Amino acid sequence: MTDVKLNPTSVDGTDPDGAEKSRQEKASTVEVALPPDVVGPSPKLTPEEAEQARKRYLLRRFWISARRYWGSNGDRLAWPCSIGLLVMICMNVGFQYGINRWNRGIFDAIERHDAGTVYYLSAVFVPLVLGSVALVTAQVYVRMMIQRRWRSWLTAAVIARWLANGRYYQLNLIGGDHKNPEARISEDLRIATEAPVDFIAGVIAAFLSASTFIVVLWTIGGALTLPIAGWTITIPGFLVVTAVVYAVITSTVIAVIGRHFVQVSEVKNQVEAELRYTLTRVRENGESIALLGGEEEERSDLDKTFSNVLRQWALLARQHMRTTFVSHGSMLIAPVVPLLLCAPKFLAGGMTLGEVMQAASAFAIVQTAFGWLVDNYPRLADWNACARRVASLMASLDGLERAEQSDALGRIKRGETQGNAILNLNDLSVSLDDGTAVVKETQVEIAPGERVLVAGESGSGKSTLVRAIAGLWPWGHGSVDFDSDRRLFMLPQRPYIPSGTLRRAVAYPRAADSWTPEEITAALAKVGLDYLNEKIEDVAPWDQILSGGEKQRLAFARLLLHRPDIIVLDEATSALDEKSQDRMMEMVINELPTVTIISVAHRAELEAFHSRKITLERREGGAKLVSDIDLVQRKGRRNLILRVLDNRR
Repeated sequence: MTDVKLNPTSVDGTDPDGAEKSRQEKASTVEVALPPDVVGPSPKLTPEEAEQARKRYLLRRFWISARRYWGSNGDRLAWPCSIGLLVMICMNVGFQYGINRWNRGIFDAIERHDAGTVYYLSAVFVPLVLGSVALVTAQVYVRMMIQRRWRSWLTAAVIARWLANGRYYQLNLIGGDHKNPEARISEDLRIATEAPVDFIAGVIAAFLSASTFIVVLWTIGGALTLPIAGWTITIPGFLVVTAVVYAVITSTVIAVIGRHFVQVSEVKNQVEAELRYTLTRVRENGESIALLGGEEEERSDLDKTFSNVLRQWALLARQHMRTTFVSHGSMLIAPVVPLLLCAPKFLAGGMTLGEVMQAASAFAIVQTAFGWLVDNYPRLADWNACARRVASLMASLDGLERAEQSDALGRIKRGETQGNAILNLNDLSVSLDDGTAVVKETQVEIAPGERVLVAGESGSGKSTLVRAIAGLWPWGHGSVDFDSDRRLFMLPQRPYIPSGTLRRAVAYPRAADSWTPEEITAALAKVGLDYLNEKIEDVAPWDQILSGGEKQRLAFARLLLHRPDIIVLDEATSALDEKSQDRMMEMVINELPTVTIISVAHRAELEAFHSRKITLERREGGAKLVSDIDLVQRKGRRNLILRVLDNRR
């Protein structure tokens, strides 16, 4: 069901909370200029090269939107928080250096049996630890605040574009890699905004740590002189050279054995999303599956999908095993290497015990810094996959936005009526997104208060036509003109029942408290659902509890509350028996005598409630309007008896 003001509108996806609302309102205007079109792959490229070019574009597409968080329309705290995080990272490296110096001092004092210095340094250690812990804690808070606010801002921007102009519906009508948009927005976008903050903070911290403690290693270690076969070889800064060589070897090994990590992780995320989608489909269509006895077929489909998940997890586990073998081995060896290298100089009296321990600590920090990328390679691969999935959705939305701004594909124009008409279809043609015509050259003028029945065989484009009238179907030619002061209310064959209370379901799409409980119960009584009046405040899965007929009755109750100017009924009484259908239509006519009705239906009995009938006929090249006749209001004998019985009651 759709409740629409008949003039150009947009949905901004914001929430009512102060700071969040301001940030999300800015986010909703993020896409001022669309990113460049995807350039088709060159014929000279192999399929593998073309796929790599597509992936590079998707990553670039993600950053085009994501980096605007730090732009003029971004979050006002983006730069202050980022600069604050950088300052805290620098200060934390300073504390690391202080603790490293403390290690040297305490071990030198122990070697000299200097009790006074040991006690003094023990007292100094307490503020060093407290300061470092406080700084790291504050750093975690600021880092996670950036992640939270960036995710909030970018999620608001994507949701605003997804909901605007019915794009969430139009995505189902076009091709492209945008399946499961809900998973991309909720899970993939979370990872896509959390991981970069961790990566950037980690890289900066690793660079500063490596730079600082390489100087420490160079200063402490000095040169190493080795006698080899009568020759004397001097290696300046031997600890630094060893640290760099060690890091290069481990990083190269990890890069080689983990070169397929990104691809495997991306496929794993895709099959996980497909499994969630399949499970959701089973839950949403549980009644139909149960009535048809389709459990075995659904089980087979789920088993096949889950087998794909397990297969990808097995491949990912192999990648993790290989990288863990190298990284864990490196972690065990790294602390021992500097001790072995410094042992000759220490035994020869060229280094103190404190210098040996300081060198060992500095070497471990340098290795951790150099190995940061190696340790985070799996997460980097996961981020690549998630960012591309989000970018694929963004790219599909880009295509819809371009279609809205361009006439290249043909787009139905929307304007205002002239004179007394409430709705005009001017040479309206409705087509698919590939240009295939569904309905051709329809010319209709509807006056206020008319009740028009759109008829035709199945597949003739009736439902597509009413979707074009409601603004949900954008492709085609011609125009749909409305009286801009009127509101349209659409009742589809399967009414949407939101989660929450029954009162909210009746009031939808307005808030539950838009009407009093008495008004809600009165509307339910008029559509024959008065036995639900005691349950209007109950929270329950009403979409599963109510039958198809009850849902359609509830949709008519919404009409009585919203009192629109135009009602579009798309098989809105198909789940009702003839008697109930007649009562619903009579109730609408009696309660809303001036409303304009446009109905799509197959039942001939509905002609009695309409003043005009338009017939579409399916033809090659698109359905055409073949008749537009006035209907004579007629009531059958059965309807007359029903009215007599109603009057007696």
